[in-house]
Amino acid sequence: MGSTGAVSPTPNRGGEAAAMQVLGNVAQLLTHALTQAGATSELGGKILDLLKSVSKLAPPGSSSAAGQKNVMDQAQLRNAQQNQMAQQMRQRMMQSQGGGGPPGAGGGGGMPPGMGAA
Repeated sequence: MGSTGAVSPTPNRGGEAAAMQVLGNVAQLLTHALTQAGATSELGGKILDLLKSVSKLAPPGSSSAAGQKNVMDQAQLRNAQQNQMAQQMRQRMMQSQGGGGPPGAGGGGGMPPGMGAA
């Protein structure tokens, strides 16, 4: 068998940098959660283990304030888009069921005939 022209995949440096920013935010959130739970509680001990693992990947200082803001802005944008898509799906479902009115206004409760409580 001959050799192929395939080469090993190259890392996506931009994606890695973005991931480091996200991990920096995760570390910050875990630190906040640890202060809320208390380091001596069972939950606090588990949070501390997670924080240690995350800190090995993204040590303190690996995420800038601007990077953290970008991560949060992107998360808010994704959330808004997902909410919009979910709302559109709900509207389509209501229209396909012959609804169109507010939720819960008639329609038989979604149970097949004969399956409702007596």
